[in-house]
Amino acid sequence: MIIAVASGKGGTGKTTVAVNLALSISNVQLLDCDVEEPNAHLLLNPKINRKEPVYIPVPTVNEKLCNYCGKCSEFCEYNAIFVGSNKILIFPELCHSCGGCALICPKKAISEKQHKIGTLNFGSAGNLELIYGKLEVGEPLAVPVIKAVKKQIKNDKNVILDSPPGTSCPVIETVKGSDYCILVTEPTPFGLHDLKITVEVLEDINIPFGVIVNRAGIGDRKVYDFCKEKEIPVLLEIPYERVIAELYSQGVPFSLKIPEWKEKFKMLIETVKEYAGK
Repeated sequence: MIIAVASGKGGTGKTTVAVNLALSISNVQLLDCDVEEPNAHLLLNPKINRKEPVYIPVPTVNEKLCNYCGKCSEFCEYNAIFVGSNKILIFPELCHSCGGCALICPKKAISEKQHKIGTLNFGSAGNLELIYGKLEVGEPLAVPVIKAVKKQIKNDKNVILDSPPGTSCPVIETVKGSDYCILVTEPTPFGLHDLKITVEVLEDINIPFGVIVNRAGIGDRKVYDFCKEKEIPVLLEIPYERVIAELYSQGVPFSLKIPEWKEKFKMLIETVKEYAGK
């Protein structure tokens, strides 16, 4: 079963939920797809066994063949190629690796080379298998790294995907293909605003979902009212308690120190399986 843990905004406790959930069940694989700022490993302190680079193909030009016609530049929707009167410039950070420029070049002057955009890290913490991607500094394209992370999914395991925050392409790439999505929110106006946007996205891509309310007890009841109105199940409430905050500040998953929470996360998995029809 593949469960994505997502949120409409950063700072709601998405990674906290993903890590504690992964620690509470057996035969589990945790994939941190928040490749711009992965931090599941900070809570798990895993032993890293190996690393693999992530490459994308980008164009390179043989200027001995190029006649500077500009057709490649006209074709590129992302402005990754600039053609002057006697010079051509490639901006690999803008390239989306479609290969169209090489196909359209009448002189066959364009080929492709590999450009590193990130790294996959493979590790373990006890019986938990952790894989996380990390985007290179200055690289704007997170999706290819997320795809590389998701290629490591093992179908015989319970897979937890820690999604990036927001509702843009990296989030959609992460949750795509999941059996269920857990949305982590907080009972605040910002939490409600971004929850509404995320719900709309998941409805559009037809992925079943439920909500966990983190820091329950602050704010108001409008998140609960919204969930009731939309018939969205509230799967779990994590209270706004000092002991949980202190453990988080120390980098310790609270289910390891508060045994009843491990049982609550185990029950959560069973509830999710029922909603997902698994």
